[in-house]
Amino acid sequence: MNSEKPRALVNYHTHTWRCLHADGTEEEYVRRAIGRGFEVLGFADHTPWPYENGYVAGMRMRLDQLDGYLSTVRALGEKYAGQIRIPVGLECEAFPQYMGWLAELKAKSLDYLILGNHYDLRDDADHEAFDIGGGFYFGRCTRPAHVRRYAERTIAGMQTGLFDYVAHPDLYCHVYARFDADCAAAARDLCQAAAALGLPLEYNLLGIQYHARPSERGALGYPCERFWEIAATCGCRAIIGFDAHRPEHLDRVDLFDRALAFLSGLGIERVSHLNV
Repeated sequence: MNSEKPRALVNYHTHTWRCLHADGTEEEYVRRAIGRGFEVLGFADHTPWPYENGYVAGMRMRLDQLDGYLSTVRALGEKYAGQIRIPVGLECEAFPQYMGWLAELKAKSLDYLILGNHYDLRDDADHEAFDIGGGFYFGRCTRPAHVRRYAERTIAGMQTGLFDYVAHPDLYCHVYARFDADCAAAARDLCQAAAALGLPLEYNLLGIQYHARPSERGALGYPCERFWEIAATCGCRAIIGFDAHRPEHLDRVDLFDRALAFLSGLGIERVSHLNV
């Protein structure tokens, strides 16, 4: 992957309508990105999983939609070749029983994978523990035990070697009330692991927009400044992600420029392009 290229407008974190909480066609995102001067627009929608009991998640594409997702993005890459690069990936947790399946899928069909650790997995492997069907959402961490579990599961995901970077590594701060000792310890553990493994951490621009909502004020939110101060001391590198769920999210170039300035001020090296 390439390190900092001044203001290269790049995004590898784009969703599609298949995840049930995003809007717009893939081509609308592409045209928006071209109009804004993006060099790269990578799609990384929430991965489907081959659930054994027929469970259907409420925030992921279905497994039978995967081929259509891949073919649609690949076709757009060919259509707009010379105007913009359009790699295709997925944003995933690291659920242990599916890592073999995911590794095969990546080798055969994907350009990259993002570790987006949204949901926990219960030890009993009951599929109803996943997603909105019952699994704990790490964006709702309110207790130290939640924070420790998030760090543990995210580091385990990093160590699989399957992922190209870590999305919103400070997701656990979303509604957490204050940056206490447990938050700081989790940040150090996450950042030290990322630095040792050479994995960039994502500075997530959609989190900035979430935290501007009245319902989220009074919490730490993400990106969390204290988290990124620790990332700087650990020698982490950062990648900026729009986490686009609508085409208009790609218009927020002002947030991109703000992120560039913030990361530069902390002395954090920015990764502008993945080797995909």
